[in-house]
Amino acid sequence: MEEIVEGCWQALHLLVTGEAHVWEILARSLLVSGASVALGCAIGMPVGVVVGLYDFPGRRLAAALLNLGVALPPVVVGLFVYLVLSRSGPLGFLHLLFTPSAMIIAQTILAGPVIGALTFAAIAGVDPAVRLTASSLGATARQATLAQLGEARFAMGAAVITGFGAVISEVGAVMMVGGNIAGSTRVMTTAILLETGKGSFSLAIALGIVLLLTSLAINLLLSFLQMGRGRPR
Repeated sequence: MEEIVEGCWQALHLLVTGEAHVWEILARSLLVSGASVALGCAIGMPVGVVVGLYDFPGRRLAAALLNLGVALPPVVVGLFVYLVLSRSGPLGFLHLLFTPSAMIIAQTILAGPVIGALTFAAIAGVDPAVRLTASSLGATARQATLAQLGEARFAMGAAVITGFGAVISEVGAVMMVGGNIAGSTRVMTTAILLETGKGSFSLAIALGIVLLLTSLAINLLLSFLQMGRGRPR
């Protein structure tokens, strides 16, 4: 209990004093996770939209693969990216291993299927009457599709928030491909793991609280933007 209280005081101290190394690690965490979510949206969301909107051969298989991707173990993803980017791997010549770029690649692989699967679920959950009603009122196919996407916009926004939550808290893959190098690839989750391993439980708790508050603030911001876009004009 004493360590938890001390950790809370240290967290308050870190937030108030603004220690440079903590803010550097926090900024890197947000940069890596933000880039991963952006790439995950660029890849996963269009796939989820196509699978959700159109009926084509292999649609069920595509939906199953999206859902399977949600359950990808982070350490397996980390191992895959490590082998691909290692010196003996096919992309070893890029020298990306143990860099933030490698961490972004690993987290994108984790975020993409989550965002894609939830986007698919959001669109599949829209009442088919929405598209039929739009068409009966003279809407073109494109306008009917936009109407259907409009009905799914809140759930699609939730997909982005869920994707961010999945990667900001991830540790296994980023540790494997990033190496937890101070001043280069150390992020909040790996810093917490390091301090816990050293027995510095109070500092680990403090960093955990900072990460928790930051994640909460980002999620509240994304939720606010999501709700703001849904207000009638």
